[in-house]
Amino acid sequence: MTAPYRLQLHNTLTRRKDVFEPADPERVTMYVCGPTVYNFAHIGNARPAVVFDVLARVLRRLYPNVVYARNITDIEDKIIAAAKEQGVEIGVITDKYAQIYREDMGTLGVLPPDIEPKATETIPGMIAMMERLVAEGYAYAAEGHVLFNVPAYGDYGRLSGRDRDDMIAGARVEVAPYKKDAADFVLWKPSTPEQPGWDSPWGRGRPGWHIECSAMIEKHLGTTIDIHGGGIDLQFPHHENEIAQSNCSHGQKPLARFWLHNGFVNIEKEKMSKSIGNVLLVHDLIKEAPGEAIRLALLNGHYRQPLDWTAEGLAQARRMLDRLYGALRALGDVEAAAANDAMPDDFMDALLDDLNTPKALAVLFDLARQANIATDRDEKARLKAALLGSGALIGLLQQDPEAWFAGAGMAPHIDAGEIEGLIAARNAARKAKDFKEADRIRDELAGRGILIEDGPQGTQWRVAS
Repeated sequence: MTAPYRLQLHNTLTRRKDVFEPADPERVTMYVCGPTVYNFAHIGNARPAVVFDVLARVLRRLYPNVVYARNITDIEDKIIAAAKEQGVEIGVITDKYAQIYREDMGTLGVLPPDIEPKATETIPGMIAMMERLVAEGYAYAAEGHVLFNVPAYGDYGRLSGRDRDDMIAGARVEVAPYKKDAADFVLWKPSTPEQPGWDSPWGRGRPGWHIECSAMIEKHLGTTIDIHGGGIDLQFPHHENEIAQSNCSHGQKPLARFWLHNGFVNIEKEKMSKSIGNVLLVHDLIKEAPGEAIRLALLNGHYRQPLDWTAEGLAQARRMLDRLYGALRALGDVEAAAANDAMPDDFMDALLDDLNTPKALAVLFDLARQANIATDRDEKARLKAALLGSGALIGLLQQDPEAWFAGAGMAPHIDAGEIEGLIAARNAARKAKDFKEADRIRDELAGRGILIEDGPQGTQWRVAS
């Protein structure tokens, strides 16, 4: 499926859109930084999960074998603090929140990665990498720590494009007497008896955050991968440090050929912050709105641009899905055409142009417009296949339309059987010409957020957006 398609991606390293050509078309590799599992994921954490899920779907359409790894960071000081506060082992915290993360992202239509490595399962690889770095003079041991010596790597700062002073300020470096240089960062640090730790040549301790991803990539994907992704907040210092560690431990072979970063998510035009109190947790949002609507709201903006999350934007995403599912419902029981390549070329072209999901969505809505006016059965079959095929590529329109309009997965307080019973009672009242009772039932349903529509196919209902 590689021809005639040509995927272009904006490479943070080159600062331009480059044509993506994998090193091995038979094994395309992608790694995305996953969650640090000590709390619920917020909507900003969900954006890379959704964005790179779309990219993985596109890659799988183009190439026969895609290996997508998204890690779990299950050893970190915030995890240790949470476990201490709750009086439990760190595994209790990490297992709980890793599973919640998987379930919450699944509700947003995010498919599981091919590989989900854990940091704690990769400690031997981290120690081996640090030993190589020390031996080559890129790292040094001091007071139970191992630190990467930033001045020893001449290309440090290339990814972020920052100068030395900006890098030191941006990294919020720890001032420590054992550092050779203020910019040096920790690869290994000692653990106290009550803290989790592993034996190493430098004493009992635990890894720094940055070395974890480098070792997991090396173990599961190899020395140089095709794509490394994550949020723009990780570009510096995390990804910059990953490059330094990996390149220097692999004879200056590059860690990744393409670096992709999604933009920040702001809340009602303000930066998301605990101090402001505007942190939106996905675990809470999915109780208020369908996961598919949350996904669509995240895809409404181009992934590289900042996204302003608003209550109205989420409500708009629900209305947009009403239109799309309404078009599918209007096609009735027509069977989708069994075409090998059902989606329109302009839909695929939009995604091949650096994952331009807003442009792809515009094509999807034009298909819905055509579906609403189509009368020829063959044309309806073609449009149904195009809607379903295009929707699947970005993780939308995978429900039955009736289930969508019944509020599937969105409103647990709604009893579909009860609604159907009330509609049957209303239809009986109308047949008996008891229009006062029929209107009363309609008003009762409207008061509960249920809209009913009478048409040639009978009375249909949906949850009000």
